[in-house]
Amino acid sequence: MDSEVFKLLAAGLCMGLGAIGPGVGEGFIGGKALEAIGRNPEVAGKVTPLMFVAMAVTESTGIYSLVIALIILFS
Repeated sequence: MDSEVFKLLAAGLCMGLGAIGPGVGEGFIGGKALEAIGRNPEVAGKVTPLMFVAMAVTESTGIYSLVIALIILFS
């Protein structure tokens, strides 16, 4: 098989597996934040910014896998 096929397969697997973690993590973070706000609505002002920071950190894993996939494709 051609090496281009392996590059495309590796990049696809990298993005596919690299997107699972952030998707699950952001769902978990959002769910727990809404649960906390539902239990105590007064803390919504404190929980919401922390939720966005945690989601940004979680999303960085997906961005790293995108960078690795692009490096694989264009190397």
